[in-house]
Amino acid sequence: RSCGKKMDQSLILMLSDLFHLHNYVDPSTSPFVASAAGESDIISSSAVPFLFFTIASIVAYVAAQPPAKKTAKHSSSSSAAAKPPPSEFSVAAFRALSTEHIWTMEAPLRDAQWRSLYGLSYPVFTTVVEKLKPYITQSQLSLPSDYAVAMVLSRLSHGLSLKTLASRYALEPYLISKITNMVTRLLATKLYPEFIKIPVSRRRLFETTQGFQEITPLPNVCGAIDTTPVKLHKISPDTVDGSIYYCRYGFPSVLLQVVADQKKIFWDVCVKAPGGYDDATHFRDSLLYDRLISGDVVWENAISVQGQPVRPYIVGDCSFPLLSFLLTPFTYNRTGNAVQNAFDDALMRGRKAAEEAIGLLKGRWKMLRDMNVGLNHAPQTVVACCVLHNLCQIAKEPEPEMWKEPEENGQSPRVLDTEKSSFYYGESLRQTLANDLYQRLPSD
Repeated sequence: RSCGKKMDQSLILMLSDLFHLHNYVDPSTSPFVASAAGESDIISSSAVPFLFFTIASIVAYVAAQPPAKKTAKHSSSSSAAAKPPPSEFSVAAFRALSTEHIWTMEAPLRDAQWRSLYGLSYPVFTTVVEKLKPYITQSQLSLPSDYAVAMVLSRLSHGLSLKTLASRYALEPYLISKITNMVTRLLATKLYPEFIKIPVSRRRLFETTQGFQEITPLPNVCGAIDTTPVKLHKISPDTVDGSIYYCRYGFPSVLLQVVADQKKIFWDVCVKAPGGYDDATHFRDSLLYDRLISGDVVWENAISVQGQPVRPYIVGDCSFPLLSFLLTPFTYNRTGNAVQNAFDDALMRGRKAAEEAIGLLKGRWKMLRDMNVGLNHAPQTVVACCVLHNLCQIAKEPEPEMWKEPEENGQSPRVLDTEKSSFYYGESLRQTLANDLYQRLPSD
């Protein structure tokens, strides 16, 4: 292929250098010098090695050129191979999925795929995006709103670390952290009032109390309260009083308090205390307690039980204080009499709504099993997951396998002086409901 081409300057220069070198070593054998005897111009026999050496050099030079080009080509191809192929998590791939492929899939298959990727179906996902888009747009984020929301949901639903997401989405970890904090903050503030609300309207209150009567024979229950420690991946050594974040199970955490209805939808959420706090202290620090103890929230749908008016109330376990609006069991280990044990059984069946709601929450959003976010952002991350949980429950999303909480037992907390009147009323109310329930039970 190179024979038909003009020799390049480097080859000519190399040959010239070879001839000059040979003349310098042995001028008499140069093929371009006549013999001293006046004989005809012939090539001296001593020039044969030089000729061979010259030809060999040319062949070596020509042979060396293609490998050099191949090496460069190989290096280029290796470099190209080293670059990862377009990520299935890139903006382009997400846009293709959300605008093209999605319309070619049947709805069940489509929603199953979105649940596996983002923890919720496509319609619920679009609801979240539409509600957050105006706020994300205001932030002038360089990424599309739906893509940012999808990235955060994938982190919450799979419990992925910053390092994993940064590699998957080809973004810097600090940007992943910034986007996560922004989206969870918006969920916890902008969407909270819409999707987590105390049932104060007569209609909703009636639906709630009637719903609870399907799972417990106690009348007028409007909510079930429970707490759970949400594990933190780690606590910084610089954290002030870091030991108070260690819960009774031995790991660092923040304490989540929820009140759920019979559909396992949260109507109040509070994350204000480190994991080492007890349930009663956390409850008394909550806004819900302030509103109920002050009479800011009074449920008017009262019924009469054995001549005593009974307003709607919450049920909880023995770790909470007994109050007029919060009823707890007589004992934590069924050591009471027949009337008390029957009431305790019925109450704990109602309280199970909150326990199962927490199980679903941690089942859906695996991030809450080991939160790898900064301590300052932990509460809003937990609340954001609670908002998303409600969206899924309202939309009747398939319920995942529940996360099993450890069993807990404990004695009732002491009564504060400011609670005494509410405590005495709650004590009287509990006994009335227990007597009524026992009378309604079928005799053996």
